[in-house]
Parts: sequence; structure tokens; C-alpha cells
Amino acid sequence: MRNRIYVGAAVAVLLAAASPAQASGGAQDGPVGVGVIGSGLRVEEVRALLDGWEPGAQARVSLWRGGRFDKWVTGWKATASRDVANYRHEFASWKLNRDFPHRSRLCVEFEHRNERPCVTIQR
Repeated sequence: MRNRIYVGAAVAVLLAAASPAQASGGAQDGPVGVGVIGSGLRVEEVRALLDGWEPGAQARVSLWRGGRFDKWVTGWKATASRDVANYRHEFASWKLNRDFPHRSRLCVEFEHRNERPCVTIQR
């Protein structure tokens, strides 16, 4: 139960930073979370969060259209280990400053993990 509270707090911190823009949003799939900051179809930044301490973890962002994989938006990026209120997690972010198609989905995945949370890009 305590871990779930910490996960919720960490995701809230991740998403709270994303709240000023209309098109911003977030999603979570198990221990993996994604936050997107942007306006309309323009994505300024994507943030990835992995619950727990896994030094050396790597993450990347993919684009999905019509429920199918389209392309890799980024390559693998090493995460930074963070400790917030004695809760440890891995974090990575990418400054994209790009437009994406309406109703496309940006997804985050971590190496050696099956979870892939996605955020839908909409006008």
C-alpha cells in the first residue's frame, strides 16, 4: 500500500509539471508512467518515469497511428535515478518541439519491460 502511495505521488509530480498546456497529459501502465507537455498537436517535452530503483535503465519514445507502430521518435536514453521523499524512481525526458498527427499516440517503453503507457495527441 505504501508503495502505491509513493507511486501516485511520483506520477502526480511528473504530471503536475505538465499541467499548464492544454494538450498535456499522462498515463501509467504498472510501474511505467509517461507525461507529455504541449499545446494542440505540438509536443514540447515527453517525460518517462519508472517506479523503483534500476540504475542503468534505458527508455525510448515511439509513435503509434491507427493502433499500429509507426516509428521510433527517439533512441534509447539512459535514465537518471531520483529520490523524492525517500521514494526512488528512474526518470528520463526528451525536448521534442515537434508536431504530431491528430489522434496519434506517443508511447514510452523501458528496456527489458513489457509495459508501454501511451498518450493520445489531439487538437
